[in-house]
Amino acid sequence: MTALATGAAPAAVDPRRRPAALRFAPAVAGYAAVVAVLLTAGTPAGAIARWTAYAALAVLLPGTLVFRALRRRPHTLVEDLAMGAAVGLVLELVAWAGFTAVGLPGWLRLWPLAVVVPFAAVPRLRRHWRVRHPTVVPAGWAWSLAGVVVGFTLYLYGSFLAVNPVLPTDEGQAQYIDLAFQLSIAGAATHQVPPEVPQVAGEPLHYHWFGFAHLAATSLVSGVDLPTVLFRLAVPALCALAAVLVAVVGWRITGRPYAGVVAAALLFTVGEFGFENGWRQLFGSQATFIVWGSPSMTYSWVLLLPLLAVLGEIVGRARGVTVPALGRGAWALAVLFLAASTGAKASTLPVALAALGLTAAVTLVVRRRLPRGVLVAAGLALAAQFFATAVLFAFESHGVVLDPFSGLRPYVPAGRPAGVTALCWALVVLAFLLNLQLRVAGALALLRLRRWRPEPVQVFLLGGALAGPAIYLLVGHPGSSNQYFTRTGFAFGVLLSAWGWVEVADRAALSARGRWLLGAGVAGFAVLLTAVQLDSAVSTPAVPAYAPVLPLLRWAAVLAVPAVLAALCWPALVGRWPGLAGRGGLVLLTALLTAGAPGLVMDAAATRVYPNGGAYPVVAMPASRVEAARWVRAHSAPDDVLATNVHCREVVDGWCDARSFWLSGYAERSVLVEGWAFAPRMVGRPDGPYAPFWDADRQRANDTAFTAPTAAGLAALRDRYGVRWLVVDRKAGAEAPALRTLADLRFENSRTAVYRLR
Repeated sequence: MTALATGAAPAAVDPRRRPAALRFAPAVAGYAAVVAVLLTAGTPAGAIARWTAYAALAVLLPGTLVFRALRRRPHTLVEDLAMGAAVGLVLELVAWAGFTAVGLPGWLRLWPLAVVVPFAAVPRLRRHWRVRHPTVVPAGWAWSLAGVVVGFTLYLYGSFLAVNPVLPTDEGQAQYIDLAFQLSIAGAATHQVPPEVPQVAGEPLHYHWFGFAHLAATSLVSGVDLPTVLFRLAVPALCALAAVLVAVVGWRITGRPYAGVVAAALLFTVGEFGFENGWRQLFGSQATFIVWGSPSMTYSWVLLLPLLAVLGEIVGRARGVTVPALGRGAWALAVLFLAASTGAKASTLPVALAALGLTAAVTLVVRRRLPRGVLVAAGLALAAQFFATAVLFAFESHGVVLDPFSGLRPYVPAGRPAGVTALCWALVVLAFLLNLQLRVAGALALLRLRRWRPEPVQVFLLGGALAGPAIYLLVGHPGSSNQYFTRTGFAFGVLLSAWGWVEVADRAALSARGRWLLGAGVAGFAVLLTAVQLDSAVSTPAVPAYAPVLPLLRWAAVLAVPAVLAALCWPALVGRWPGLAGRGGLVLLTALLTAGAPGLVMDAAATRVYPNGGAYPVVAMPASRVEAARWVRAHSAPDDVLATNVHCREVVDGWCDARSFWLSGYAERSVLVEGWAFAPRMVGRPDGPYAPFWDADRQRANDTAFTAPTAAGLAALRDRYGVRWLVVDRKAGAEAPALRTLADLRFENSRTAVYRLR
């Protein structure tokens, strides 16, 4: 972000003046690099080709045509394609629901014809196939963005792709505990709408499941196996699309092309300001980790970012922005993205609502009028939030409760004198701001440059950037899921921060040589920080409570020393090198924004210390179990129900940790009773994953089928619950010998056996 030219959008230029080979070279090179990474990770070339065809013909093509019909005037080709891809994902969700609801999910690949045919047949729509874009994307912008995408894909290789085989190859495979659960929801979405809890057949899934419906649609349309979609293709693709969307939305909102690229770098290159003990991140999980541990987070960003572009225009465009307005189509786009955000991630709409609320309040105070557009947009967002709460979530809280500062409390020791406690709280709050909000430092620079009188769109972005961490601090969750509010706020914050950095850079007016020197300095600073952090990261017991934040605060103090010395010596340096005059603020801000650069490397390097890419809960995923589940998938009908004797991830002091999802995940079938800990009614209970199953009769009927089977019991299991298959893990408990005479043994390996009920 440092070697870039800044300034307003370039003047309109005929795109044909630049050879096509040069115009598209960054995109082609970026795509080729991502494909090379995927091939290195063992992704079948055929799967990549089929996914590429799916993305181009079933997402980009219909989505871009609809976006072009809704926006008033074109801007750039990359904006049409990025925003069009987001629109395509929304349309895909509607098509998936329709085809699946009528029992024809296999016909989903035909849905793009509903868009393509009218746009080919209707003369007024036909013009959207070929569009002349008045603005050329700067070459530096395109290559920088390609670098962000490729760099983040390399991070994904180190932290996720290289350590997670598509299918386990041995009995010792470790897997992050949520991945099989997410695979199971996507599997359910291939034939259910709305999907049910895969681990408890018939139990409603009151959850944000839209992202998993996208995974199911990807598999159904492309023909790529669902584990390959989840473990190889979807995460890099969604991250790449989100990075491009940050760049085009940043350009659209600010009117400055490089503000978008800087924002993309802040979100997908700069991580948290870390330096924690034991490679583990504070205040929830590392944002970079979230993109593969919770793909719904990235999916929600892909919908939120274009929503920010649309709402940013509705609340009021910034002065001097020359990017063509979206026009009346902005309202249709707002409805589309708000509707899709209802089930993308539960954190999206509350943060967006808070941002709109702050914009309305500030406008009322400053201009003494209520902005009609903001109020209408807030009304739409409120209606979307009500739909999500009442229909999708059925008023389930999923363990989120009002518990101020619960995310910080674990780091504050109890039973200390009031003065010591107050000091600890102050240091922990400082650590929180440094850890999670340092990349938003450019927002303060922007507000200062605007004399603390921001424009409405800047107030809107500021509202979201503040609302995310504010909601995190206000509510609590036993699994730290309140952190997702902070992650949602990042989308607002990086746009505002990049805007501030670009304006500071504009005022510094660096020469070409100065930009290269600044870029080289930033690169060296980032490498130095990373090397030091890699060398100093050691596992240390987190005792006392505040111990985990001490390395972060210590390193902040260490880095503050040269910053203070540079500030004191700056006048002398300016005297020696006059070219430094007026550039101190840019150097300081750039250093602040770069301080989190080791985050990606540290997260990927954690594979040297912990299995499966980080210090996060893992579960054993033996290849023999997965082999049995995959056999069931190949030989059963989508609506068949399975039963298993495995319910526990592990048993601790006689209590079952009911987070077992392997069968429903890899079989892509509903299970009568598998692991029930993630069922919405169970999340947030005081006994956590060790809570007993709520239907003792069902569990008794399930377990008796393995331990003491009878013809009548198996018939009741089949006729009452729809069970067709029994899957036995003999290490968890061998089946009774009588089962061989009452059901048909259809498959077995060294560990598992599969029976079909007669």
